[in-house]
Amino acid sequence: MAEEAPAAAPAKAPAKAPKKKSAPRAKQDGPSLPKLIVAAVAESKERKGMSLAALKKVLAGKGVDVSKANKRINTAVTKLVTKGTLSQTKGTGASGSFKLAKEPKAHCCCQKNQNKRFLIGMCLKCP
Repeated sequence: MAEEAPAAAPAKAPAKAPKKKSAPRAKQDGPSLPKLIVAAVAESKERKGMSLAALKKVLAGKGVDVSKANKRINTAVTKLVTKGTLSQTKGTGASGSFKLAKEPKAHCCCQKNQNKRFLIGMCLKCP
């Protein structure tokens, strides 16, 4: 009978080196994307608003890489519409035309208390 050598244990895989953290990206100089969008819409003289394609052309002229920032532009525009900064004149979502929303007029405190106003004669807070 031949003596059999015990089976050799499989070699252990070499230990992996810990992952190095990539260097943090330098923050972009200049205004943020929503501020650039609001400024671009404010500059346009279009009565019916500015289309998304025209908006992207203006942003490209200001140094924004539109192909990389396409998703961020679309989400920024939709957030500005939901926040009330921009109003959408045509289309839905990020497509269509956009213009600056009109600021609502501040209501006078006298409108709630009209009866008291007539008793006093005139509100001191109103112009």
